[in-house]
Amino acid sequence: MEIIILDSSSCDRTAIMASSLGCKVISIERRSFDHGGTRDLGARQASGSILVFMTQDAIPYDNTLIKNLVEPLSNEEVAASFARQIAAPGSNPPETFSRMFNYPPESQQKTKEDIAVLGIKAFFFSNVCAAIKRSEYLKVGGFPRHIIMNEDMIIAAKLLMAGYKIAYKADALVWHSHNYSIPSYFKRYFDIGAALSMNRWILDNVKTENEGIKFIKEQLNYLINNHYWYWIPYTLTLSLAKYTGYKLGLFQNILPTDFKIALSMNKTFWTKRGYNDGEG
Repeated sequence: MEIIILDSSSCDRTAIMASSLGCKVISIERRSFDHGGTRDLGARQASGSILVFMTQDAIPYDNTLIKNLVEPLSNEEVAASFARQIAAPGSNPPETFSRMFNYPPESQQKTKEDIAVLGIKAFFFSNVCAAIKRSEYLKVGGFPRHIIMNEDMIIAAKLLMAGYKIAYKADALVWHSHNYSIPSYFKRYFDIGAALSMNRWILDNVKTENEGIKFIKEQLNYLINNHYWYWIPYTLTLSLAKYTGYKLGLFQNILPTDFKIALSMNKTFWTKRGYNDGEG
């Protein structure tokens, strides 16, 4: 097994420590970091038949993570799998619910036929902790380059449309969550909308609003049933911020660059030469 660390000019001893432990370290300038392109760089440097991706803030729940994660890939029809994320201790109730909603305790396999039933949820796939067969990864072109985010959803959509299955493994667990502020969530969802606006073919195949409405209803029920009354105003404000950011992101192609920089979480993306502001 080889371990490749993609280090975007960290200021601590990450690169030195990783090298001392036998990891292959690829250093890039922080400004050149690209959600799709940087991951693709690492994937193409790897020699194994299975690529396992994990972000620096995902913590394995136990020592069976990798074993359980790659297990479905023994099926030749399954091209990729992703892990269940659980909220870290100290996460607020809305964030805890978000992880419960998106990462249920039951494993699942998705196919192209599920798109009509699941909508945008069929393409849901997180490379916070995921495994992809190298051959299938290359066949669909790998992660898209010059994309602001949602590179994992895009490759999942490509794999499903190509006829492969994607597995969600509920027994492969990582601690991973964020207590973002409401303005930060607004910016994150602006970037999600921008990413989808650059890949209109995804929106042409699915509807997105129904899943958002379902999420809000179930989140409010969760807060009420658990007596988190004081979180309800926050959650409603948060939902409005997410929706507004997402909708603005969908129209990023008509917005001035300075305005997009102000609204975005990934500000350096908009100042890079050659970013894709059209339809993918």
